[in-house]
Amino acid sequence: MPDPTVELFDRLARRGHDPFLEQVRGTVRFDLATDAEILYWSVTIDRGNVRVSRDEGDADCIVHTTKARFDRVATGSANAMAMLLRAEMIVHGDVQLLVMLERLLPGPPGARGPQLALGLR
Repeated sequence: MPDPTVELFDRLARRGHDPFLEQVRGTVRFDLATDAEILYWSVTIDRGNVRVSRDEGDADCIVHTTKARFDRVATGSANAMAMLLRAEMIVHGDVQLLVMLERLLPGPPGARGPQLALGLR
């Protein structure tokens, strides 16, 4: 069975340059807890250039949630900001950076915008 989180980060890694993020610089690290371990994914945006790694290093914004919850974000069945408001996701650091990155996350089925850009439809 495909892993929605891996697929999302793979799509982000292939994205390369995004003109909507040309004024953005910083790294968001996602710490995704499973029963056995914490999985680390880092998304670095440098003036529109998007890079993804499995780095556990320093970040401007660190997002803590479970892998199962993030799978819902990765498929578009959950919204990251709504999860933040419900305390299903904890964020430390530059929340504005997460808001900018959220533009690249899939929306609900049938949505327009980032979902189309990421090839999810």
